[in-house]
Amino acid sequence: MMRPIRPLLALLAALAAAPAPAAEVIEARLTSDHHDFRLVRLVEGLSHPWSLAFLPDGRTLVSERGGRLWLLEGDDRRALSGLPAVSTRGQGGLLDLALHPDYGSGDGDSDWLYLTYSRPGPGGSASALARARLGDAGLTELETLFVQDRYSDPGRHYGGRLAFLPDGTLVMSIGERGRDPSRAQDGGDHAGSVLRLTAEGAAPADNPFVNDAAVLDEIYSLGNRNIQGMTVDGEGRLWASEHGPRGGDELNRIEAGANYGWPEVSLGRDYVTFLPIGDDSRPGMRDPVHVFEGRFAPSGLAWVSGDAFPGWRGSLLAGGLLSERLVRLVIDGDTVVEREVLLEGEIGRIRDVRSGPDGQVYLLSDEGDGGLYRLEPRE
Repeated sequence: MMRPIRPLLALLAALAAAPAPAAEVIEARLTSDHHDFRLVRLVEGLSHPWSLAFLPDGRTLVSERGGRLWLLEGDDRRALSGLPAVSTRGQGGLLDLALHPDYGSGDGDSDWLYLTYSRPGPGGSASALARARLGDAGLTELETLFVQDRYSDPGRHYGGRLAFLPDGTLVMSIGERGRDPSRAQDGGDHAGSVLRLTAEGAAPADNPFVNDAAVLDEIYSLGNRNIQGMTVDGEGRLWASEHGPRGGDELNRIEAGANYGWPEVSLGRDYVTFLPIGDDSRPGMRDPVHVFEGRFAPSGLAWVSGDAFPGWRGSLLAGGLLSERLVRLVIDGDTVVEREVLLEGEIGRIRDVRSGPDGQVYLLSDEGDGGLYRLEPRE
């Protein structure tokens, strides 16, 4: 059953009533095929921010990889207490944020904030999912919903992106953790997969492998190296941007039971030898919808909706870390029919991309002195 979606008008009214952050214009005019726009910085001084979430009352949450969660309200911000302990070695830390689809609907039961993080434990760390409620002083009722089945050497490829599907289930990416890529082809290992969970963290009864003893019940797709961008489009389809090893960064449409090939199939190359890894394609393994140019290093993926950028509506916006690019992609079926670079270097490494409740585009830069940015249309 489809869950009700909060009315956009109510969100916009709440945003209009809340104090707006003071915006510093970084680029007064940037040009694209459909819109001229400007780039403004709303918040500076964030330490490697990873994700943001928009509360229905107009406030914003921002996670920092080092383990801090900020609540932003107008020009004010405060760090929230009550967070889980995180492993901050390498790429680990506090990662993605997502609100329950019915957050703020009035029943109170659905007012949950979901967060992913690298959890320290015996043998290293593991990708984990928790949820909590937002109280006056910080997070309350924190509960761990899911921890991947195996702790391993900390530092790399946690994945950690979250998205709610139209049926109310939650998908979560887990990287293959770097040291042993073959884990992504092992159905008995959560590493290198996309999981599909209930809002309480259990495996839904209709997951694709629940009747397969060789594959863990939570697994929704296999063969994913390190997904750090996920979004759901207007038709309810799940899209993901995924790191290749050295090049070969992919855009994939994630479907139940599909195998995306890593490491048996890849268009990237070995970091040391520069030789190809695996085959370009194999029967039974899903080819990418799009391969990003060069070493894009994807993180953050958004579906554009709303009225702020009508010429971009229905496009995907993909952020890049190493490339420092924001790329707009137009999809027709499973084919990219239009590609456009919107940003390249203006804010540095792009960690997260969101289409806000007001229809404008919000970005986080992954820097020691990172920031929250917004793209605004120009008349």
